[in-house]
Amino acid sequence: MTLLLLLTSTLLSSYFHPWGVVNAQSFTIRNITLSIEPSTDVTRDTNVTLRCKALVSSSGQAVLSREYTIYKDSNVVYTKTSSTPEDLLYPLPEARVFNSGKYKCTIKIESREMSSDVKKLTVTGLSKPVLHLNKGVVNEGEEVTARCSAPGETGSIYFYFFKDSKEFQEKSTNSNQTEIKLHFSSVGVHKIHCSYTVFVRPESFKSEDSNNVTVSVKELPITAVLVIDPQSKIYEGDQLDISCSISNMHNSESFVLYLSQGDSLLKTGNKTTTLNHVMVAKAIDPGEFECKLEIGNIVKVATKILSVTELFSAPTITISPAEVFQKEIMQITCRCERYASERLTKEDVTYTLDPPQSPLNPRGNGVFSGRALLFEFNYTCVAEAKGIEKHSEALTVRPKVYVSMPRISAVGKAVLGKPIKILCQSDFGSLPINYTLFKDYKPLSTTSIKLSSQQALFTVTITKPEEINKFMCEAKNSRKDGELSKNLLTAVIEPLSYPTVTILPSLEDLYEGGSLDLLCSIRGTPPVTFKWYREGREQPLNTTTSNQNYTKYHVPLLSKEFSGKYYCEAVNHANNVRSDDVNIVVQLAHWKKGVIAGFCLLAVSVLVVCVLWFRSKRGKREAAAELSVKPPSSKSDDSLTVNLTYDTEVYNAASVKVDRVAVSVWSKRPSEDDADSDEESSVKSNEPDVEYTEVVHPGPVDPARVPLRKGTDTVYSELQKSPHGAADHHDYGSVEYAELNSEQPEINHYHQEVNNYQDLPVPVD
Repeated sequence: MTLLLLLTSTLLSSYFHPWGVVNAQSFTIRNITLSIEPSTDVTRDTNVTLRCKALVSSSGQAVLSREYTIYKDSNVVYTKTSSTPEDLLYPLPEARVFNSGKYKCTIKIESREMSSDVKKLTVTGLSKPVLHLNKGVVNEGEEVTARCSAPGETGSIYFYFFKDSKEFQEKSTNSNQTEIKLHFSSVGVHKIHCSYTVFVRPESFKSEDSNNVTVSVKELPITAVLVIDPQSKIYEGDQLDISCSISNMHNSESFVLYLSQGDSLLKTGNKTTTLNHVMVAKAIDPGEFECKLEIGNIVKVATKILSVTELFSAPTITISPAEVFQKEIMQITCRCERYASERLTKEDVTYTLDPPQSPLNPRGNGVFSGRALLFEFNYTCVAEAKGIEKHSEALTVRPKVYVSMPRISAVGKAVLGKPIKILCQSDFGSLPINYTLFKDYKPLSTTSIKLSSQQALFTVTITKPEEINKFMCEAKNSRKDGELSKNLLTAVIEPLSYPTVTILPSLEDLYEGGSLDLLCSIRGTPPVTFKWYREGREQPLNTTTSNQNYTKYHVPLLSKEFSGKYYCEAVNHANNVRSDDVNIVVQLAHWKKGVIAGFCLLAVSVLVVCVLWFRSKRGKREAAAELSVKPPSSKSDDSLTVNLTYDTEVYNAASVKVDRVAVSVWSKRPSEDDADSDEESSVKSNEPDVEYTEVVHPGPVDPARVPLRKGTDTVYSELQKSPHGAADHHDYGSVEYAELNSEQPEINHYHQEVNNYQDLPVPVD
């Protein structure tokens, strides 16, 4: 069973696919181009060929099915399927203007597609149109058939027909010829020609004119007759008899008669040979009458113009007075300026007001009077004579409103010495309104307000506050006297004067611990805002608003920190002012001054006691010792005198004269640094060095020369060194020092030549 099914499947497969299975073939469309031969710009009747060339590459031997499509202006014009690689040719034999356009070629193989670039073909030249008429001679109103053709042209064509060089009809068709029906209503010879235009989107091409064809139109004897009676000297109100009829009508063709005056159709008749109409002549009506006959396409017209003399002119309406106020007596007058005196008199014309419910009463022919209403009202004058009515133009009466008593006020603040704006304003009243400003009942200035958005503003300046109450204003919008306002009542602000600062107590009496009052005084209109400032600080120390002309800044407890420069500022609605700086110096408190004085006296007392004690001690010590020295050898005639003052701790310097040279001996032992410095100085100096030797005497000296002293005596001998380091053996004398505990003998004192040499060595015990 399975074998049977397999055999059946094989047979069916071989039946439906006799050639077996075909492997899929690979291909690619490499390029496609479109060319126009012989050129893209040609004249009519040229044979044009569009060549579509495709370059396709494939991998197998199987034939590829190629589908070509030619587009013109995005519309398909040609399609062909080919299995050969040959170029596709699309011929355009005897090309026409209609063939102009943008072309492109597309190739499609299986699901792949490619298009060429767009090429534009331009064909120039149109054939000359040909006009043909079926009749050359016709009667008035007879129909003529005209045919215009464009040989060899195709596409969308518009045909135009001209009569006596004027276009009178056009027709569109997709064919190269068309026909129309012509009717001639005017008699004479007429010339007919045609032309056409071929539309190729988005351009159009116009042909030349066709041949001219002549048509002769003969007039029919039928005419329209218009008769009007009377024919001259026609006045308004005269009766007019008008007749419209047909002449030389010999057949029973369908026709229509029309009788009209201007735009008004008076009468019409179908198959009626005469129309009659009666009317009253009016000067305002059009004077042209027309009788018109229509027989099929034939139209016959007869016209007449009548001149109608005006019987009286249209009335004019006037009002007195020109400006009417509510409930005021007014008068309206109606008059006609012109009359046909040969037909009527002035009294023949009567006047009425329209509407009849007018509140005005007649006061004579054409005169009406009464009180004006509270609202506007339209009046029209109607004049009538011999059945003729004429209306004047409408007169609109808008009763005006008397101005109310004005109100006077100041705009903003009234500041003394500065410009003040005064406003005058009424609550109601018709414009324009004249406002006049008065001072002491004398007019100063007048302004006219013509628009509701305007204001009556006056600018004044006053020097005294009481002047402000002398201003008034007047409002006026009629012949009557104007309304006077009340006196201006407003507060006048006096600018602040230069502020004065008062210090209580005086500057000399400002002490620590005391109090201080700073007073800032001004002249001006309150309220006044006072601000106290300290120099160097932006924020005020104190701010006060007062209705008085001064303010006080109180400091209950003064201190040195309060010293500085202070000033005050004052501000009101007119200005702001600032005072000069005041320098506040807070002195020390009295008790502090007493304490300082006590300390000073105590210090001076202590200093004096110390000085006195020091001097007493020093006097005792200076008198404790005195030395007298004489040279041991008489080789030298020079005397040697040594004065030595011995203290408990130091030696005071004395005057020593050795070989006429004064030497100062210090009582203080020099330091090691000073000794070193002295050594350096001795080395650098060219003077011979001096050495001091201490000699100790174990026994007492001559009591006749020096008083005895307990302890050892110190004797200094002076040795002179040579510059070369060896001892100088010149005899400069010897020096002996003796301490005296009593009075010091004066031996050759040279106080004026004393020199203090701090570098001399201190004797060593």
